[in-house]
Amino acid sequence: MAFTIIFLIFLFSTIKAQQSSTSINLSSSLTTTGTNSWLSPSGLYAFGFYRQGGRYAVGVFAAGIPENTVVWTANRDDLPVRGSATLAFSAGRLVLNTTTGQNKSIANVSDLISAASILDSGNFVLYNSARDIIWQSFDDPTDTILPSQRLVAGKQLISGIEEGDPSTGLFRLKMQEDGHLVSYPLQSPDTPSYAYWASGTWGTGNNITLNLDDNGHLYLLNETGGNTIRNLSAAESSNDGKIYRMTLDADGIFRVYSLTMDPKGNWSVMWLSTTDKCGPRGLCGINGYCVQNDNDADCRCLPGFNFINPEDWSLGCKRSSAAVSCNNANGSNVELAMTKLDNMLWDDQSYMEIKLANKDDCEQSCLEDCHCEVALYSDTQGCRKQKIPPRYGVRSVDYPQVAFIKIALIKKEMRLECW
Repeated sequence: MAFTIIFLIFLFSTIKAQQSSTSINLSSSLTTTGTNSWLSPSGLYAFGFYRQGGRYAVGVFAAGIPENTVVWTANRDDLPVRGSATLAFSAGRLVLNTTTGQNKSIANVSDLISAASILDSGNFVLYNSARDIIWQSFDDPTDTILPSQRLVAGKQLISGIEEGDPSTGLFRLKMQEDGHLVSYPLQSPDTPSYAYWASGTWGTGNNITLNLDDNGHLYLLNETGGNTIRNLSAAESSNDGKIYRMTLDADGIFRVYSLTMDPKGNWSVMWLSTTDKCGPRGLCGINGYCVQNDNDADCRCLPGFNFINPEDWSLGCKRSSAAVSCNNANGSNVELAMTKLDNMLWDDQSYMEIKLANKDDCEQSCLEDCHCEVALYSDTQGCRKQKIPPRYGVRSVDYPQVAFIKIALIKKEMRLECW
């Protein structure tokens, strides 16, 4: 019954009503054991405590749907609190207080907070005594933007570590000041060689914003001229009773989701940046490579390597025994050899590129070169020698390159050992 009421309120709300708010005064507070959230006027969104595993985090979530969906998280890398905790206004700040003595501000503000509100747009807003906005969650996104929210130049979304865990993950989507919207691995610089998706709008200026409308239309807008410079997702012709969000997911792909507001409604993907699950760079870590199996990405280690942590592929792989170089292989029971993987590609960090007649010559050249640990060969680019560790590896029939990996064989037993 409660959900039906919320649904009817939402269905007949106008766009103006969706921006309405109810002021939260300074005497209000939230607890994990009592009133745990403040609702927007329609009840669609809420700000406050939400369950994360057996603990509590603080954020904004869609409350008027069967399964609460988190769209913004405060202090995302802090450990969620266990047991009793309180959110209250204190000395002009909004503070999280726990039984362990933790006292942490939810937002960094430049003035004293006099009031707050959670809007029907999903924006949590803090005001000063003059009713000026001094902070809002829309200006400090985590991994999601909502209709009427803009990702402005210099801002970025950062993926969560996994579904249900908003802690900082592996990927970021940045609205650059050159007008380019670009996806990168989290720790990489803003340079094209690290990008794995780009909007192709480089050079259009520092006034470009990423926008999502309330019909699912995702696009890049020139704020100065008011013109759209690139459409990403198309607007739905009929969006009655639907809500939308765009999220940079833990797999590095960003998606536009829609949800029909009825008791059985579920989020469905209406657009995504790529269908290539191995496209996001860094998913498998160093010395590993990605293979797409059906609709899932599968990480594997190069021959002679094992996962550092099988539960966390992003950490990459390490040799399964101590390295042996060609300088000390002579006179030992170790024999160096090469193993081959077809259809491989990884980030080109070669220290030498040489034109050779065929892949067999490339294999032999790497084997005889004490500096060469891996090599890539293709008919067009020749033989590219590299040192360990290769990164951003992908194996796909789309790639004609052959990879050679130097390994060590125990002569006595003639079995594979890691090198």
